[in-house]
Amino acid sequence: MTRLRQSFARHWYAWAMVVPVTVVLGVLVLYPLLRGIWLTFTNLNESNQRAEICTKTLGGGETCEPNPDAWSYVGLDNYLDILSGAKGEFWLWFTNTIVWTASCVLLHFGIGLGLAVLLNRQLRFRGLYRVLLIVPWAIPSFVSAFSWKFLFNESNGLVNAVLKTLGLDPVEWFAERWTSLSTAIIANVWMGVPFMMVALLGGLQSISDDLYEAAEIDGANPWQRFRNITLPGLRPVSMTVILLGTIWTFNMFPVIFLVTDGQPAGQTEILVTGAFKAAFEGIRNYSLAATYGVLILSMLIVFAAAYRRVLRNQGEVW
Repeated sequence: MTRLRQSFARHWYAWAMVVPVTVVLGVLVLYPLLRGIWLTFTNLNESNQRAEICTKTLGGGETCEPNPDAWSYVGLDNYLDILSGAKGEFWLWFTNTIVWTASCVLLHFGIGLGLAVLLNRQLRFRGLYRVLLIVPWAIPSFVSAFSWKFLFNESNGLVNAVLKTLGLDPVEWFAERWTSLSTAIIANVWMGVPFMMVALLGGLQSISDDLYEAAEIDGANPWQRFRNITLPGLRPVSMTVILLGTIWTFNMFPVIFLVTDGQPAGQTEILVTGAFKAAFEGIRNYSLAATYGVLILSMLIVFAAAYRRVLRNQGEVW
């Protein structure tokens, strides 16, 4: 306590700036998180959330009786029900989430890196290309999602119209699991590549030109310069954007919800859309939705911890 008082007396202005932010974060983040964890140990839903059932009397009063079906603590039952498949389709949604996340992040990084390398060169109208490539990032995600859903419409979509023009049969994009999921992946890649491109372009511009000139003098070909200078020079930026991209894509709700809406028959749901439907469709099951949320958070914490360990083993400071 003495050291704390001394620190407060010496750095009171810093405490004065930090405390309000800490309080706001506690109210907006910590309390909802702790309450969500608490909900996972209950069976709270829309029908049993009231502890009493109250009815109005003829005299204008109100009589209340205990609700025999009121919520109660159930321990780990929600986790067991989800992981065993008794409620929801956890393993199907988990598989979809892994495929969705891995495909999007890989394509985001690969296409973004290619565009960044291209735009880092001296090109005519390079500024115009940069602006045009950032446009998908500037458009609200729900607008982009609706646009891509219309493009893949079986009857009136542009994609099937092009296929018909080429003499090919139209595709019922949302009638099969993998074709439906691929439409969402394409839409998300279109929306997410600009961020990856901008971040990697900034990393490329921080690499000294002297390294490339020295390698060229030593006889290194373009691929050798890319592999031995560009990729190592981009590693700090790459590691960060891959981590952020993985977390964002894992929790990317609007694209799946608006493009596929789980079609066909819920086979393209991912974990976050499954949690949403548990909370807001039918009899709202708040405890089940909270359990999905805690499972998602746990997975991302494990991934971030493993990712951090890999970086530390490679000598990266994070």
